[in-house]
Amino acid sequence: MKKVIIIGATSGIGYEVAKGYLKLGWHVGVAGRRKEALEEFRSTAPDLVEIQELDVTKEDAPEKLQLLIDKLGGMDLFLLSSGVGSQNIALKADIEINTAKTNVDGFIRMVTAAFNYFREKGGGHLAVISSIAGTKGLGAAPAYSATKRFQNSYINALAQLSHMEKLNITFTDIRPGFVQTDLLKDGNYPLLMKPDHVAERIIRALKKKKRIAMIDNRYAILVFFWRMIPLWLWERMPVKSK
Repeated sequence: MKKVIIIGATSGIGYEVAKGYLKLGWHVGVAGRRKEALEEFRSTAPDLVEIQELDVTKEDAPEKLQLLIDKLGGMDLFLLSSGVGSQNIALKADIEINTAKTNVDGFIRMVTAAFNYFREKGGGHLAVISSIAGTKGLGAAPAYSATKRFQNSYINALAQLSHMEKLNITFTDIRPGFVQTDLLKDGNYPLLMKPDHVAERIIRALKKKKRIAMIDNRYAILVFFWRMIPLWLWERMPVKSK
């Protein structure tokens, strides 16, 4: 039986992806900060689900990931779905710093732990949910944009390291557009997608072992044109939700 561990699976995209893998008959390990939500999820399929309370911003997160791996009896696919972000036009430093704590510090903590596990195991599939926001710096959300760009570059570097060491690790960088989750509760966003729609496409992309997966096709087209916009013009565009 295939085994997947999803970090940040108590709500939103991670929760829907976990549900999708349960339907496929996978053995699913879910981790997050809310113990009650984890217990509730396990109650839906106690024979297939293992849980672990875990906060990616805490130093003991890698040890707790290992506990979950042990409970599950191994790990074939790792998906990091934890992330925070918000519009911060006022540029409050605490919001920017807290975003970096989760999206950079927490990201490094969990991804390096998963990489080292697969390095020792001899292979596996390491996937993260970043964002199309990493394509360009969004003035309404500076830290969020920058941390997502960081995540894109970090996975690129790990993929190169894996090739250097001749490791059998597959990498998938999942880049959704705007999704209807708590992350985007403070504004009105165009082309807003539902989490279950996004989860279906994520599972499909992971099955195909795509290196980079834009979710969905509309956003792939949008990002294509974003990249063509010169920097001087981009800096004069008011890109924000209303």
